[in-house]
Amino acid sequence: MRDGQWRALADPRRRQVLELLRVRPCAVNEIVDAVGLTQPATSKHLRVLREAGLVRVVSSAQRRLYTVDPAPLAELDRWLAPYRRLRNPALDRLGDHLDTMADQDGPVPGG
Repeated sequence: MRDGQWRALADPRRRQVLELLRVRPCAVNEIVDAVGLTQPATSKHLRVLREAGLVRVVSSAQRRLYTVDPAPLAELDRWLAPYRRLRNPALDRLGDHLDTMADQDGPVPGG
């Protein structure tokens, strides 16, 4: 993972943009509306993400759509894999217990 990718991911607004693009490709104006930033600020964040290789631009008719490039994120996932073993086993057991309880109680009303 390159340092530029870490810096790009460090910003919460850029993570918000990535989360949006994880669902589907979007044009700049859609991203502006979703994240509540100005168009210039959104474009700046998109430029940082693009330069870090985390998003790419594809042309669709007369629109430019931004989409996530999964390769660098897969690289990050591989890098983090050994650290997952350091998670607290007690929290894992609690999570398993809560999952079991939810299974026994049946579906959650309204969920």
